[in-house]
Amino acid sequence: MKKFLFLAFLISLQAFSQQNKFSGTWGNQKCKDCKKEYIFTITIAQSNYKIFGTAEVTSNHKELNSGILEVSGHVYPHGDKAQIKLKDKNGVTSSAVLFVKDEVLQFNKNGGGDIVPKDMILNKLYE
Repeated sequence: MKKFLFLAFLISLQAFSQQNKFSGTWGNQKCKDCKKEYIFTITIAQSNYKIFGTAEVTSNHKELNSGILEVSGHVYPHGDKAQIKLKDKNGVTSSAVLFVKDEVLQFNKNGGGDIVPKDMILNKLYE
């Protein structure tokens, strides 16, 4: 009986770790009643506690465009918070914290270059 309970416990831990809440394409494109000067899109894939992907800021204002940014980072153990680093083709980096809850992603920039906006709420665009 103890072996069975231990096995069930291990399976539940593995199932918990496979909840890849951050995977998908997120953006502020579905923003209603907001005046935007830019569109921020981030496409990330989560594999257990690692995050990889790309991000981009596009705008009609040429100085706000970022080009393609490389995203890498890690997810904290409870699975609802992640620390990421964004890097552009010139090597300029910026770091941010992501919080996910109910199909909404909160993006908070910690520091680094001004290649991305400071704070924003992102909606899931694609799975």
